[in-house]
Order: sequence, then structure tokens, then C-alpha cells
Amino acid sequence: MARELSEAGHAIEVVLEPRVTSFVGPAAFGGRVVKEPSERPRALVFSPASSGTLARLARGLGGSPASELYAAGAGPTVVVPELDVATGEHPAVRENVALLRSDGCRVLEGEGGGMASPEGIAGEILNALGGVLSGVRMLVTAGGTREPIDRVRVVSNRSSGKMGRAVAREAWRRGAEVTVVAANIETKEPGVGWVDVETYAELEEATLRLAGGVDALVMAAAVSDFTPETVEEGKIRRGGKKELDLKLVATGDILKAVREKNADLFVVGFAATHGDPVSDAREKLASKGANLMVGNDVSLSGSGFGSDENEVHIVGGGGERHVPRASKEEVARAILDELANEIGEKGRG
Repeated sequence: MARELSEAGHAIEVVLEPRVTSFVGPAAFGGRVVKEPSERPRALVFSPASSGTLARLARGLGGSPASELYAAGAGPTVVVPELDVATGEHPAVRENVALLRSDGCRVLEGEGGGMASPEGIAGEILNALGGVLSGVRMLVTAGGTREPIDRVRVVSNRSSGKMGRAVAREAWRRGAEVTVVAANIETKEPGVGWVDVETYAELEEATLRLAGGVDALVMAAAVSDFTPETVEEGKIRRGGKKELDLKLVATGDILKAVREKNADLFVVGFAATHGDPVSDAREKLASKGANLMVGNDVSLSGSGFGSDENEVHIVGGGGERHVPRASKEEVARAILDELANEIGEKGRG
């Protein structure tokens, strides 16, 4: 966690509770350990937080330099409990958690009493500190839709949701309020709102319903262009069949529908092509009324669907930016850089 925050450009000081050194020494924190903070911090993190720590913070008790800073109202505070299930459900512990939250403290609880992930904690802290997207409400679609043929089989695509998740994660770290409409993604992104969907129709309904309450939409999901005309009840049995006739009908255009209903919404679309993506991205930028269109060539080996890397062209009204092959996290940063710049220009205009 400290390493991630340092890489994000923040100075970290670690204050160890007295008994912590029975388990881990100061050297583990790379020279960041201090007896007392050198100055008033921009943010406080209590991780891991025992039931005793929760009680001291909730009741305004001191006992350590960090808890005294919290009592004095120093900066946004993130508390990360690590409790067994029974302790975490105890009424006194739940009351202390409620008191902390009512005081504006961010209490980040993991599942089953365990701690939240280091990445999730770092993201929560960075969001609390704010950034270039502070105050921006963002909707991100991610994953790939599945269109049922029967109750067993589906028509789908190879999208893993990694690109959309990377955009949501980076936007959250830059201070945005983020909601993800997730099409068939098993792992949820910490810190953000999450709406699970499966089919094109469910993705369309959720996106149109939520788009009116946000400032920006990043449409990173791979949406089915076709869906079976009819869905068989139960399972289609092969029997002696040598062929199966499957009639597909076209789905709609979610991005275009969103733009028609939300004229002031900042919209980022994706154009996945097999070959040079720039001309396709330019055409879709105009036809769908998007502010930015991200084109990528899915035929490139190791880039695009399912991979950890991508290579894209970000096309906007003012020109285009080529992002050579990089991790999807780096590509997400480039997309959000362009989004933040254009939103800033729009605001100044």
C-alpha cells in the first residue's frame, strides 16, 4: 500500500503501534517509519485497525500520535478493520463503525472480516485526497454481453472487462465518483458502484437509466451487435440433427441512444476493428456524437481482448493521440488525461 501511494507521488510516513514490532520491523517499510508525523498530514490511514483502534477513534480517545491527529481533525481518514467474523458483527463494533462513518471517516471493510486489498486501500486514499476528476460523476461500461440461444448456450465475445475496469480504477484514484455497469465480470472493482448485467438489453437499460445522473460516460463494454431472434426454453437437444438454423437480429446502438437523451453528457466510445482503427474511430466519433473515440486493432497479437496490454488511437474533435502498446492501466491513464483536458476546456468555454 505504501509503495503504491509513493508511486502515485505522495510522501508516506509510517507510525507503528508499540506491539507491532513483535510481528514486523521498521525496515520492512523502507525507511518510512517515524515516531511522530513530521507535519500535519493530508490524509490518515489506520491499517490494519483492531476493534480497540475502532473504539479509540470512535470515542475520541488518544493513545497514539495518529489517533490524536484524528481527534484533532487532521485530513481525510481511511480506517481498514481486520477482525474475525464474530468480532466484526458485535453490536459495539458495529456502533463504533457507524460513529466513524457519521464523522466522515471512510471505513473500508473487507469480506468475511478480512482486510481489504492493498490496491483497494490505496485507491480509497487517493480518491479521498482528490485529483483532477474530483467532483466528476462517471459511468463506465465494461465486459462483454452474452445473448442466450437457450438456457445453456450463448452468443458472446472475447472481452474480459480488463480495459473498463482499468478506466474505472484510475478514474476513482483521480477523485471521480464512479459506477460500473459490468457485463459478465466476476471480480468487482473496489471503491466503485457496481451494477451487474448479462445481455445487451440489460446493459442498454442500465446505461440509459444511469447516464442522466452523471457527467461522463466511458463505453468500454464489448456489446453484441446481434442477438438470437428467439430463445429456446430449456436446452436444445442435438438428437440426430446435423445442422441448427440460428437466426440473429441486430441490436440497437446504446451510445447513440445515450447521446440523443443526454446532449450535455461527455461521451467516450470504443471502436474495436480488425485492421487500421483510425478511420473507423473517426467515422464513429461523428456518427455517434461522441466527444472521444478510442480505436484499437483487435487483430494485433497480445493486444486487445483478454490481454493485459492494449494499443489505441484516441480520436477527438481536436485531433488524435496514438498510445503505443502499454499496460491497460497506462492506456486508461491516457484516455482519462484526454477526458480531463477536454472537460476542463469545455468548462472554461
